[in-house]
Amino acid sequence: MSRIGKMPIEIPAGVKVEVNGQEVSVTGKKGSLVRTIRPEIELKIDGNQIVVESDVTDRRINAFKGLTRSLINNMVIGVDQGFKKVLVIEGVGYRASASGKNLTLNVGYSNPVDFKLPEMISGNVENNTTIVLESIDKEALGLTAAQIRAIRKPEPYKGKGIRYEGEYIQRKAGKTGASS
Repeated sequence: MSRIGKMPIEIPAGVKVEVNGQEVSVTGKKGSLVRTIRPEIELKIDGNQIVVESDVTDRRINAFKGLTRSLINNMVIGVDQGFKKVLVIEGVGYRASASGKNLTLNVGYSNPVDFKLPEMISGNVENNTTIVLESIDKEALGLTAAQIRAIRKPEPYKGKGIRYEGEYIQRKAGKTGASS
């Protein structure tokens, strides 16, 4: 049995959840999100809680039950509080700048790299080396952060590149001056 799927989802004040067949829409102070769930999964709203249920006791369906619970919980948290990811740029001369929905990254290539943020993501740059991304959709936020990080992944020798805040980069020893 899915332990995560059994837990109810608390609905905070100011968040409205509607279930229309297999489509779930969550609306809050930051915006609204819509998601289609699998036909084997049912959602029941009891007061200020959402309970994820399923008639089938198949192992695969139980996994989808836990997944659905996590996705709906992320939707509720997103429209109520929102999500934030911070990327840090390390390296001599590496910097970023933001103008509207465009990020311009100078990360060691011959030309600056322009990155257009998706419509659900907002981003700004603090002190030229910290990119702060915010969104109500956790999935889109993680994907966008991963795409920005992939422009210049941190390398293991000097740690230059774009990394997540708090990410540890395991360093390798450089070449040694041993003679043969």
